[in-house]
Amino acid sequence: MEKDRRAFLKIAGVSLVGAGSTVPLLSALTRARASGDEPAAHPEVRWGMVIDTKKCLRKEGCTACSAGCHWAHNVPTIPEPKRHEVKWIWKEQYEHAFTEQHHGFTNEALAGQPVTVLCNHCERPPCVRVCPTQATFKRQSDGIVAMDQHRCIGCRYCMAACPYGARSFNWSDPRPVLEASRTMRDDFPTRTKGVVEKCNFCAERLAKGERPLCVEACQANGGRALAFGNLYDESSEVAKLLKRSHTIRRKPSLGTQPHVFYIV
Repeated sequence: MEKDRRAFLKIAGVSLVGAGSTVPLLSALTRARASGDEPAAHPEVRWGMVIDTKKCLRKEGCTACSAGCHWAHNVPTIPEPKRHEVKWIWKEQYEHAFTEQHHGFTNEALAGQPVTVLCNHCERPPCVRVCPTQATFKRQSDGIVAMDQHRCIGCRYCMAACPYGARSFNWSDPRPVLEASRTMRDDFPTRTKGVVEKCNFCAERLAKGERPLCVEACQANGGRALAFGNLYDESSEVAKLLKRSHTIRRKPSLGTQPHVFYIV
């Protein structure tokens, strides 16, 4: 375990080059920028996730990943109206998540079943291309598609461009909701009315050599449906899973090249 932690810390250090690992949390999360052009044709780190849908479905009704993520990142619970919902990781029916793979002969074990979805941290993110203020950007050092909420002007172009529905808009101030539910944390920045937010692959945890909380929560709840690591490291769990398992990605024909893979 200690060996794995040291390896993770080493990789996390690479991913923070140019941002500075001693920068305060708020600055590191919301104001960090890529350090210029791509440092190499093939970066050392590309964070990715593999989700085993079979293992996930065995834990019927489990929401450990989303509950842990939303609690840690001050994501408010706003059930109504539906369009005001804020979410970083959630579940969609298989046929909605994989529109290109669903057909009239889809395995009955998958049709209608909930599949865990989140921001795909695409290799070619359309959200980055359309943002007029560079509030959303891709970190060249590790492939994370990050956000600077201070730059967000609420135009929602990124939401329109994202083909996965992975972004949420704060139609109201989320802090009263968090305070009322007594779930607001002081160690992670809250957002404000009029800005967009989404999953950040737990960049603040990666900086400390820790895995994303959704992965930790899944395993703590007795499941091993989520795996995370460096896609370019052949010894990482995700690289091994991709080699030995048949995986699919959401909407592959769009050419966004998601960094979230699914074992079906």
